[in-house]
Amino acid sequence: MVDAGRVIANLEELRALTADESGAQRVAWSPTWLNARAWFEGKLKGISEATGAELEAHYDAAGNHWVTLVGASERALVVGSHLDSVPNGGWLDGCLGVMAGLEVLTHAAEMYAGRPPVTVKLVDWADEEGARFGRSLFGSAAFAGKATVEADRGRTDKDGVTLEAALAGCGVDVERVGEAVREQKNLAAYLELHIEQGPILERLGKSLAVVQGTKGVERWAITFRGQEAHSGSTPMEVRRDALAAAAKLALEIRPIAKKHSQAVATMGSVKTFPGIVTAVVGRCETTLDMRDLDAEVLAQMLREARAASERFAQEEGCTVEWAKIWSIEPIPFSEPLIALAEEAIVETVGTCERLPSGPLHDAAEVARLGIPTVMMFVQSLNGLSHNAAEDTKREHLEQAVEAFVRLSEKTMEWIARS
Repeated sequence: MVDAGRVIANLEELRALTADESGAQRVAWSPTWLNARAWFEGKLKGISEATGAELEAHYDAAGNHWVTLVGASERALVVGSHLDSVPNGGWLDGCLGVMAGLEVLTHAAEMYAGRPPVTVKLVDWADEEGARFGRSLFGSAAFAGKATVEADRGRTDKDGVTLEAALAGCGVDVERVGEAVREQKNLAAYLELHIEQGPILERLGKSLAVVQGTKGVERWAITFRGQEAHSGSTPMEVRRDALAAAAKLALEIRPIAKKHSQAVATMGSVKTFPGIVTAVVGRCETTLDMRDLDAEVLAQMLREARAASERFAQEEGCTVEWAKIWSIEPIPFSEPLIALAEEAIVETVGTCERLPSGPLHDAAEVARLGIPTVMMFVQSLNGLSHNAAEDTKREHLEQAVEAFVRLSEKTMEWIARS
């Protein structure tokens, strides 16, 4: 029998263990994160004792934690998410998916007397957030064969500690991170439950949604160059103000994104030089982040933004340069699993929405491998996440757990048939 109350109780217990008045402090590669993982290991022992099921657990070369309930078939259903958080984070981001996955594992052990029709695996991915060293999806990327050891080893945190040293302190050898690809064997499907982290479901008055995929991302550094000049003696009509050009672009990207129903665009940082009140800005460095689920839409938005930047630079007597920071293609999820997720949600709450995910998740790295993947979202109150105010109604959490376990059952049947 599915026990959603058990999932919520576990989440509350984890919050009490790893949060303070400012929020969750389970930053990856930190003592608090290790405490959370040790606590989770204790929960696994409790399941084995309660169900009599034999669970095999191990950490792979990238620090991902794998728990396996062997089934009649070697082909495996994988459920999971991440226990790590951002500093001062919320009580549900990431860990909801791990605790719901624990319930899937428990339910499978109870329902099938410890021997489900397919193997069931639960994974707690290492360092999804990238909060300490800026390398998001660390563990799932390594699993997917996308480890970037040479670029990552020298990353440092705010205290000057290198990623290599932090990993070593947690028993992970940076030279062997790429060996996490060994865990790919026999994986037939991947499911992940996550809070929405946005306001759409609440606005629609819906509790649950199936996720179509993760949006592609184009992230660029844009530098406008004008002429520094005295702010008191330089007439307005002759100024070459780099900030003015950047400000025009910041306003223009809004209508560019609004042309498309699911697109978003953000200029998230602005640095001015010389950066004093008595000087016209001679150089303005900005960043642009654009996202959409459609690769063609994303490319069109980028072309329009570049053209707009050239136009505004010319209007202000400036030049503009673009430098790519990072990009990832849109990653659609599996249509058969999307259909199963819709069934599970409708059976639970009577209606279902389809949404794209703007944030990236570990599910994206799994899907890039061609492993059938789908996610479920549950409503976030006020659309808030990554802070202590993050919350979801208890009834919605209960519905999410029930629907997710239903989806796991349907997916096991789908794997067994295919």
